[in-house]
Amino acid sequence: QVQLVESGGGLVQTGGSLRLSCAASSSTLDYYAVGWFRHRQAPGKEREAVSCILNRDGTPIYGDSVRGRFTISRDDAKNTVFLEMNNLKPEDTGRYYCALGGYPDTYCEEWAMDYRGKGTLVTVSS
Repeated sequence: QVQLVESGGGLVQTGGSLRLSCAASSSTLDYYAVGWFRHRQAPGKEREAVSCILNRDGTPIYGDSVRGRFTISRDDAKNTVFLEMNNLKPEDTGRYYCALGGYPDTYCEEWAMDYRGKGTLVTVSS
């Protein structure tokens, strides 16, 4: 069992930045992927894959709506994954979850993940 604890969420104005952290209780490298997902209330956008890292080669994957603005990274020595979010928009508002798991060819799919944290809330004001 792996525990994931997210932090770094908060209230920020449009155009601002936040850095989310996900601390894992053990190494994330034994799993297929680790990443971030968000849940929003906007119709049709309730659940969305934000970004993942494929551990086989470190390939980052980004959702279309965040590519170019968000950057995923990790500190393997600290079992921590980060999400740097820049140029935030109101539509980025939501609860962001860190998740770990998956299996080959699932890439960044939340349903394939084995573990998920409780999330951290991000609110972007207009």
